[in-house]
Amino acid sequence: MFNRINQPSGDLKPSNPPVILDLHTSSTSKGCPVMQSTMEKSVYALQDIPNKGKGLVATQKIPKGMRILSEEPVISASCFGIDARGLQKSIHQQVTSMSEEKRQAFLSMHNIHPYKNDAERYLGIFQTNSLPAETIDDIAAIFLEACRINHACDNNAQKNWNEAIKRHTVHAMRDIDQGEEITITYLAPLKPRQVRQEALKEKIRESDRRLMEIDRLDTAVNILGMDWFLVSPSRTLGYFDRQVRLYQELRREDVGFAHAFNMAAQLSIANGDLARGRIFAEKGVSKTKVGEAPQGLSQGDFEDWLWRREKPMVPGQLANLRNRTTFPGFASVPEENDIDLVYYERKETGVFTPRRHWCFLGEIADFGTSVRLQMEIKDVDGQKIPLYFHTDGRGAELPPTLVQKGHTMAILYAQSHMFMSMDVGIRHEEPRLIKIFPESLRNLLAFND
Repeated sequence: MFNRINQPSGDLKPSNPPVILDLHTSSTSKGCPVMQSTMEKSVYALQDIPNKGKGLVATQKIPKGMRILSEEPVISASCFGIDARGLQKSIHQQVTSMSEEKRQAFLSMHNIHPYKNDAERYLGIFQTNSLPAETIDDIAAIFLEACRINHACDNNAQKNWNEAIKRHTVHAMRDIDQGEEITITYLAPLKPRQVRQEALKEKIRESDRRLMEIDRLDTAVNILGMDWFLVSPSRTLGYFDRQVRLYQELRREDVGFAHAFNMAAQLSIANGDLARGRIFAEKGVSKTKVGEAPQGLSQGDFEDWLWRREKPMVPGQLANLRNRTTFPGFASVPEENDIDLVYYERKETGVFTPRRHWCFLGEIADFGTSVRLQMEIKDVDGQKIPLYFHTDGRGAELPPTLVQKGHTMAILYAQSHMFMSMDVGIRHEEPRLIKIFPESLRNLLAFND
């Protein structure tokens, strides 16, 4: 019923972080409230959070298990058994009876709902920010501190309504570093226990899915062997990158996590990239951040550089034909009978589907027709491979004027296939996924540049 979203600053902005509940208040020179924490020394402060608005940030290291705050509600209302007008009236009465300091703190909260008068405004703030006071009657409430805490799927703190002391409490689920944002999860806060338990089971299933994908990536690397480090380094590095991301999503930095970095280091060194090799090796041993090669990048941009990740394209942006992730050479396209987790992802139904787009480019070196159209095409690396058309029309769907030596084939979702002759090439079956450009591959790349 109630919306819990990240909270940008509202209409009125307290000039100091509101940390409340003792409710001994003073005023700043501008008349906005400075609210005191329930703790003798607050371990957090209200700060601006990039892309989130306001949030609570640790002002010192908070150890796992520590109670971060304990707070009484300033407004409460039943979620059920009351109509919208009755709820609006109840909220309005509670707000107008507040002290001026508390009311200003309440009004500074974000409101995603349009309003025409004060009553609608108060209700909108309540619906946007309320948290559960999980009694039998399913009470929702406003806590001037706790309602400032943002959501995260990998939250570092846990909220709870303590019925014994009639307060909303927040405890650290793990050590929280100084300067780190304090986060909770908004997962089904007002739903029945059965629904919450099912949501937890779903989290466990998602964790198992990640572990299975890590295992499949390990198997793929073992099958390919060390020779693949030199044959397709970008593709193999993508396997290790994916493993590291999965471990980070699981919040597990164990021996498998370090092993992925060490394998990435070996791959980089084998290909003469000593800078990346050294950084991967250091990360595998100590997990420390390396502030060099190159300089001045944000942590996210540095990781993108380190793993050679391609930047996501924005709508309307022209494709870069030299992008080997999107336009791989034949050595890097997935094999027809293998599940390459760089290219595919497993859905809940068990079916594997492409996780992204890729397109193979090859210039026609020769062609002929016997039973079906067949070609010899040359990829961006100069490798020549056979292309056989197993479409319903056996290749007749293509305009004859375009089937010419020197023209370039573009094949979406191309896969490598081993024919009965033991030649490895491309078996093409879907005419909608192929296009011919009346230019050489060299010219297309030059146009791209």
